[in-house]
Amino acid sequence: MSVPSSPRRRSAIAALFTLASLGSLAVALPARAQSASDTLLNVSYDVSRELYKDINPAFAAAWKAKTGKTVTLNQSHGGSSKQIGSVIGGLEADVVTMNQATDVDVLAEKGLTPADWRKRFPSNAAPYSSTILFLVRKGNPKQIKDWADLTRAGVQVIIPNPKVTGNGRYSYLAAWGSVIAKGGNEAQAKELVSKIFANVPVLDGGGRGATTTFTQRGIGDVLLTFESEAELIENEFGKGQFEVVSPSVSIEAEAPVAIVDKVAAKKGTAELSKAYLDFLFTPAGQEIIARHNFRPRDAAVFKANEKRFNNIKLFSVDQILGGWPKVSKTHFADGGQYDQIIAAQKR
Repeated sequence: MSVPSSPRRRSAIAALFTLASLGSLAVALPARAQSASDTLLNVSYDVSRELYKDINPAFAAAWKAKTGKTVTLNQSHGGSSKQIGSVIGGLEADVVTMNQATDVDVLAEKGLTPADWRKRFPSNAAPYSSTILFLVRKGNPKQIKDWADLTRAGVQVIIPNPKVTGNGRYSYLAAWGSVIAKGGNEAQAKELVSKIFANVPVLDGGGRGATTTFTQRGIGDVLLTFESEAELIENEFGKGQFEVVSPSVSIEAEAPVAIVDKVAAKKGTAELSKAYLDFLFTPAGQEIIARHNFRPRDAAVFKANEKRFNNIKLFSVDQILGGWPKVSKTHFADGGQYDQIIAAQKR
């Protein structure tokens, strides 16, 4: 797949990657002074910036046509778990658009959104998905082709921190699940993941931070990242400098969305918030999602854009790993499998 890219656009994208290490990014559509009920904040994960920069004006136009009102749409981005922590800490998000269900479940546990948030929108409230792929340097000098290659001596692997980022968690779970999907057991999966993380020189706090480490700082032989992000990097940071490698099997990374009811009720944005998230499931929203190399739920839109996506065998967290509640407790809770792996490496 090829995306036209001008020097000006490359510079703009590069600036976005650099800004990622500095914290959240807020973008507002130009609008006249408005009441709070016509202003919405979408708190999202680290690598969805460009997607929502395109979603927002499309939704604003649709909302204007329907209601005659002009809306201001703000967006904030960072490591997904950090973002949820900010919302719990008082950041007044009307909606959250995350990349892992556990983050939205935390909001439900805190009473900010209902426990049945998955039932409020189609497809378990996930308008799109992605998967984890490998990005290697030109010519693939270390000949990295599959998960086992990440365990070899002399191979440096760049992965964001699984404790605070959805990108990192999906990368960890993709590696673990690749063993189970092929008939292996939990002990074998832990051994593979342990060897991979022994080859990780630095754990960045977000997907864009990891991208900066790999592309701009020149650290690492392979970057584990979302399919959508791999294409963006390859096309915008210099065509031919990096190559996408599809492993034999990987994880389906669903991107759930939810209304933060407690905030929406306070600000009077419940109707606007629902309309905003509903738009993501419309053909227009799904087409924008596909253009950004996320996998849309709409079958017709997916088929029209299927050349964008790698032909790869996918498994879900529910199919292979027992579901998010089990994964959270077993792998990412304090003292869980991930902590055990990191602690063993420090001995």
